[in-house]
Amino acid sequence: MAQYDLLLRNGLVVLPDEIKQADIAVKDGKIMKIAANLQDTGKQELDADGSYIFPGMIDIHVHFNEPGNENWEGFETGSKMIAAGGGTTFFDMPLNGIPSTVTKQALLQKSKIGIQKSLVDFGLWGGLVPGHVEDLKEMADSGVIGFKAFLSDSGNPEFERADDTTLLNGMKEIAALGKVLALHSESAAITDWLKVEKEKQGARTADDYLETRPVLAEAEAVGHAIAFAKLTGCPLHFVHISSEAAIRKIEAAKQEGMDITAETCPHYLLFSHEDLTVKGAVAKCAPPLRKPEEQQKLIQLLREGKFDMIASDHSPCPYELKDPAMHNLFEAWGGISGGQFTLLSLIELAVKYDIPFTQVAKWTAENPANRFKLAEKGRIQEGKDADFAIVSLKEAYTISKDNFFAKHKESLYIGHTFPCKISMTIRRGNILYENGKIREKAERGKWLTPQDNTAVKAHTAV
Repeated sequence: MAQYDLLLRNGLVVLPDEIKQADIAVKDGKIMKIAANLQDTGKQELDADGSYIFPGMIDIHVHFNEPGNENWEGFETGSKMIAAGGGTTFFDMPLNGIPSTVTKQALLQKSKIGIQKSLVDFGLWGGLVPGHVEDLKEMADSGVIGFKAFLSDSGNPEFERADDTTLLNGMKEIAALGKVLALHSESAAITDWLKVEKEKQGARTADDYLETRPVLAEAEAVGHAIAFAKLTGCPLHFVHISSEAAIRKIEAAKQEGMDITAETCPHYLLFSHEDLTVKGAVAKCAPPLRKPEEQQKLIQLLREGKFDMIASDHSPCPYELKDPAMHNLFEAWGGISGGQFTLLSLIELAVKYDIPFTQVAKWTAENPANRFKLAEKGRIQEGKDADFAIVSLKEAYTISKDNFFAKHKESLYIGHTFPCKISMTIRRGNILYENGKIREKAERGKWLTPQDNTAVKAHTAV
């Protein structure tokens, strides 16, 4: 009789501090043993010889837009895309659903949809917006991973940016709740003023768009938020940081002992403003892709370990909102569709710049799990969830519409060739994705909540 449900044989296992060839034994969704040449047996045994076994990627920043805007993406297609990229967990942002996730009711409505449709495990962000500070506690008690606010226009009139009073009151409450506030940090005053100036001139090129969202706007907003966090004691997480100036401010605050983490996104590391100039709206995002010299600074910061984690900021839309026929870049939707490519991108950068794969695992799994209190995730370690991304470096992988699993197939990544390929994704011992195909009948994912949230444990047990 087989001792285990699954045995992975001979893989190059990416552990927290080393890579070693070993077997992994899995039972009831958990890692039971990690050792070379296990003599045990499994109901299913897979030979991963020559492939790297990474911990399943945790993407803390995606926009799946459900309920209400499922035609943009949705939990079903979005989670399949995450799985195809080696992901076993994602956190969905609160702003683009209808309603936005700014109340307990909206949170529970979204969680039910995710439980029904998501192929991978997921967490949910709540929103900090004007008029809903009093809703933060109920959302925290009901299971949000953390809260998200915008310091500039979100692009969604239903999810207003947080004015200073909302920000201070919200930070005070979030600190008391023991949660983290994630911030889109661009100065509304600067970006709005510059946009009006360009509109007066009838300016609408890629260069004009970049000039309306300068590094100065990001750095000013980061400094503003840090000042408020000093006053309130609120833990912060800065999303999609795109400039050296912003990271230097974050680093200085960390040196003072502040509770702050920061992410950047693969598109800021692999692409530049030149791609926006050539490819148009498909490469539009906010903050924008930076000029090549700033891109190189970000890569150097990555190599120096100045980013805590990397997330996709997958922000898709129907094609007509990116249509080049619009002829006005300012009117196009600002978001990069790329949630499938985070782990692949980091491996490409690691190979090119001699970054240890153990560091890639920290950026994509361990650090997110630690920051957001997912004790069963993040590492290949006995007792943890059996979440794995099996990666081959023996063949290149070129992105096409045929192998991109998002609902809409337009992406900045189309045509890009990675020096590696996701061969298989396993979530809690279940194979979700294998050699280009989704296991459609795989067990659905779970709604994950921070480990210290006893109220949610009681709710989800019902």
